[in-house]
Parts: sequence; structure tokens; C-alpha cells
Amino acid sequence: MLTFSHVSFRYDTAAPEVFHNLTVAFAPGWTGVVGANGAGKTTLLRLALGELEPRSGAVQGPRRRAWCPQRVELCPEELEPLLQSRDPRGARLRGILGLDPSWPHRWHTLSPGERKRAQIAVALWQDPELLLLDEPTNHVDAAARALLGRALGTFRGVGLLVSHDRELLDTLVTQCLFLDPPRGVLVPGSYRTASRVRQEERQAAETARDLQRREVKRLEEEEKRRKEAARSADRRCTKRSLAKGDSDGRAMINLVRVSGKDGQAGRFQNQIEGRLQRSRDTLKALEIRKSPPAHFWLSGARSSRNRILNISGFSLPLGEHRTLDIPCLSMGPSDRVALVGPNGSGKSTLLGYLQDRWELPPHRILFLPQELSAEDEARTLRTLRALPPARRGLVGTVVRCLGSDPAGIFAGGSASPGELRKILLALGVLEEPHLLVLDEPTNHLDLPAVELLEGALATCPCALLVVSHDEAFLSALTRIRWTLEPRGNRVELRGATSGGG
Repeated sequence: MLTFSHVSFRYDTAAPEVFHNLTVAFAPGWTGVVGANGAGKTTLLRLALGELEPRSGAVQGPRRRAWCPQRVELCPEELEPLLQSRDPRGARLRGILGLDPSWPHRWHTLSPGERKRAQIAVALWQDPELLLLDEPTNHVDAAARALLGRALGTFRGVGLLVSHDRELLDTLVTQCLFLDPPRGVLVPGSYRTASRVRQEERQAAETARDLQRREVKRLEEEEKRRKEAARSADRRCTKRSLAKGDSDGRAMINLVRVSGKDGQAGRFQNQIEGRLQRSRDTLKALEIRKSPPAHFWLSGARSSRNRILNISGFSLPLGEHRTLDIPCLSMGPSDRVALVGPNGSGKSTLLGYLQDRWELPPHRILFLPQELSAEDEARTLRTLRALPPARRGLVGTVVRCLGSDPAGIFAGGSASPGELRKILLALGVLEEPHLLVLDEPTNHLDLPAVELLEGALATCPCALLVVSHDEAFLSALTRIRWTLEPRGNRVELRGATSGGG
């Protein structure tokens, strides 16, 4: 069992709290940790690992802990002993994850998927009671994802999984911790189940908040009405309004005051003020952070052409000894195509080759590459800052929906690779493109942003060609598959048939 008891944490005294009074218990099994960028997902893992100490409260958990960070540049020290071990666990892990004895000696040549398989194999071989994973399937192809999911399914300790891979989350987790700084809410079920429950809870909370706001407004109006009535009564009953000789009138006012009528009005006023304060306190307790947008719109248009791509068979070199063989390629103006294949099969190479061969005006094509050159970065920022305020506001809306605050960038600050790709996407849709060509568009996005982008692309009317390792993303958005299949020193493309206009 891993427990957080009344944990509060911030990185320095000036920074906002990441967690405040967080109390949560993690039983054996996998828990998905879900939240927007900056919500504290990696911070939670580092607190669980003991790398960070809470400002208050306590974190208690198992002693044997293993941590698999996102980065895989360094070869794990225990990889070679694992490959040479004769114990049953080591043999089983080597078989499940397809480890090769040569990997420690050629680590720099391994793909991200191979490195991640080795990293997780070493962690599982150490038989930890607590296993912490930060985005284990980033840059990992479908085959490697399947192997990782199978291996992680054998773990019987307490596991915390930070991932935007919905398929992996649904396969492994039995509960999800939703982070919304400085709070966290634990919801049972797979990601899809827990996400639906969480959304229903947020909607119920928003409904209760709206009802309480109306009650506060009603009581404020009632208080205002009573005060006005009291002032009117006071004006009618004041002794100053009587003639100097009207002793009977003065006696009547004194009688009213002595009989307690003024005191009764005061009690009524105190009651309404008390009810109003209690309603305001209830409303304050119900106030929740504004929900993220449920959707946003990506503008685009369907080309009037019958074909936007029509190329005869060709071959492309892939390094010194391999070729990518393409029989023919054709796309209609509303086709939505997934380009899939293992790492290193030539997906990005093919996208680059097609860049100048589309039968569309260049400004009607939005190409979002995996990586941007320094020249691309500078040009993107110049374009952004030259926009008139209204169009810059539209770009800012898209970027914020995708999980980044563009204010500093607008003011002249630098942008991360992830922020630049979001800006490039937002700039491109201002031109109402006829075609979106997206190379790993979900990289650098948190899970809420991935789902927002998916919803926006689903309603965008233009053609789509997308490379992604996110199977749920591809299944939701595409109807055609172009599959790159390695065959010795050749890679062949299968399924390159258009769905028509």
C-alpha cells in the first residue's frame, strides 16, 4: 500500500501549491495518473519515490521501488545481468519483451521502443513492490506497445502509470487519480469508465454551484427588499415627522418600540443576513476550477478536386541498404488516412517526399512535422507576432485548448518544441486548409488535450493524412490504412487505396 496523508507541496514559497492536503491510498494494482500539463503528475511520482519531500503531511509506501522516467538515453546498469541471468523471472521477461543479448553493446543504435522495453524489463526483474512509470509508450510503435502492455500486466505490486495512451490505461488500470491542482480525486474503474464518472461528477458539481448562485442572488434581493422596507417604515415612524404638540403620536411610537415591533424586524433582518452568509459559504465550498473546454473548432474546407494526390509507383532510399517501395498512391478530397508501420519503416520519409507532390495550392496544405528546424521555428514565431490582434486571439484559443499558455510567447518569449507545434497547427487552420498532414500530432500533449484535438479533427471537413502510434486516436479519425511492412532490405506499402471523394 502507498499512502499520501494530508500532503501539501510547492516548489518554493512564491509558487502556487501543487498539492494541498492531498489524502489518497493506492492498493496493489495499476492506478492511472491523469491531468493537464503542469498538473503535478511527475511531481506525484517523485513524491512517491522519495525524491521530493512534502512541505507537510506524509508519504508512506513500500521500500522496494522502481522508477522508469520518460528519457531512455542511458543503458540501465542491470540490463547485462538480466540478459545473463538464469532465474525464471529473467527468462520470462526476456521472452515477453524480446530482449537481445547484443543490446547493451549497441545501445546507441536501438530504437526508442527497444530501449523502453529494456528499461521496463530491468525494473520488473528487480521485483519492486512499487513501480512508477512516466509515459512508457512515448515514441513507441504498436508492436512494442503490445509487448510492454503484456509485460506490465504481470506486475502484482502497487503501480502508478502516467500516460496519454488510452489503450494502455484501459488495459492496465483499475482506478484513476485525476489531478486538478491543488486537489486530486481518485475514481475507480478503467480510464474510460473513470473519465465518464469524473465528467458526470463535474457536471453535477457545476449544477449544484449554479443552483447555489441563484439562491445567493435570491437572498441578496430579499435582504435588499427588507432593508428598503425597514427604511420606509422608519421614515413613517420617526418622531421628527410629528408636530411639536402631537403628544399622542409620540406616545404611539414609544408603544410600538416597547412592544417589540422594531425588535422583531431586527430579528428578521438578522435571520436573512445569517441565511445569506451561510449560502455564500456553501457557494464558496462549491466553487471549482473552471472546466476545460469540451471542444474547439478547427476550420478547414473540402477541396473541389476529384483527386488531391495521384502518384505512380516509386522507390525511396532508406539509409544505405534499404528501400521503401510504393506501388501507387491516391487520395480523394475527403479521405482520412492513417499511415502506420514500425519505428524506422520510413513513415516520416514518405511524408517528406509527398510534401511537394500534392495537387493543391501550398497555402491549402497544413504540414505538421515531428520536429521543426531552427529556421522553421523562427519563421513560425515571426508569423505569429505579425498577426493582427483578432487572428492572434484565434491562435491563442487553439493553443490554450491544447494545454499551453501563449501569453509569454506573444510577448516575445521563447517556445518549447511542443508549444511551437501547437502554434503551427493553430496558424495553419487560419487558412482553411484542404489537407492536414500530421506527423505524431499527439506528442507533447497531455491526455485532455489529445481528446480535445481528436474531437476537433473529427469535425474538420478537410482531408487528413496522419502518422500516430495512438491507436485510439487513429481509430476515431481515419477510415483508410496505409501500412508500411519491412521485408528484409525492402519496406512495402500495403493498402494504398483511396476511399474516394
